[in-house]
Amino acid sequence: MVNQRSELELAFDAAIAQTRKYLDAGLAAANGESARPRLEKLDIDLQQQRDRAVETGAIDQQWLQTTVREIVNWLPESELTLIAALGRIARAKPRSIS
Repeated sequence: MVNQRSELELAFDAAIAQTRKYLDAGLAAANGESARPRLEKLDIDLQQQRDRAVETGAIDQQWLQTTVREIVNWLPESELTLIAALGRIARAKPRSIS
């Protein structure tokens, strides 16, 4: 269980770092509008979910699925690193917990 938590922490940290990188770069959404409000919300959500995952050793799978769907709708196709970081979170979770 300790390794799972460590993997979860690392996966969340990578997603948070990527989100902040996009914030610093002033990423625009696929429609050309600023992605800042979405990225700021995602940053907060990721931090909250990270804290919860570290505490419980699991992630909220429904939150993750909803978040990925939302991001795919506005993230430019050329910027898939954030989707990959969220995929890492999904792979780090224990299989027996949903």
